[in-house]
Amino acid sequence: MSSLVLNVADLLRKPGTERPVRLESSIEELGISEDRLPPGPVVVDARLDVLSDGIVISGSVHATWKGECRRCLSVVGGPLEVPVQEMYQNRVTNPDAFALEHDHLDLRPMVREALLLDTPVAPLCREDCAGFCPVCGNDRNEQACSCATEVRDERWAALDALRDESR
Repeated sequence: MSSLVLNVADLLRKPGTERPVRLESSIEELGISEDRLPPGPVVVDARLDVLSDGIVISGSVHATWKGECRRCLSVVGGPLEVPVQEMYQNRVTNPDAFALEHDHLDLRPMVREALLLDTPVAPLCREDCAGFCPVCGNDRNEQACSCATEVRDERWAALDALRDESR
């Protein structure tokens, strides 16, 4: 059985109780084959709150991510902490709730979804990344260039002419 599947039969009989949980898994166990999430550990730090009609889990999911800067293509990455708060119900009445199956709480779909949705898609190595020069191709973070980089879109030339006339 997966480390992210919990038997909660005893908890379901005690509405109003809380239980802290710390679970460890891996990207491989979650079946994620995404370049932005390299193989490695996944940790879930959460609290289970038992309600009369289910369980609310709230906490965070921790993993690491990697990618390429969208401006200069340097390798970036780091820790990823995703806050989670989800409802699990025996009989699903809330359309956003996950199902409790046979008194088992399967956190894998929630963790997988949280990681895939919160991993940066187009990261920056730093906020002031200058990227590559579109003319000569130099990395402007490492070396300045003297290329004229004003980009003109000729489709807007008629509007530029109107702006020049109004001066």
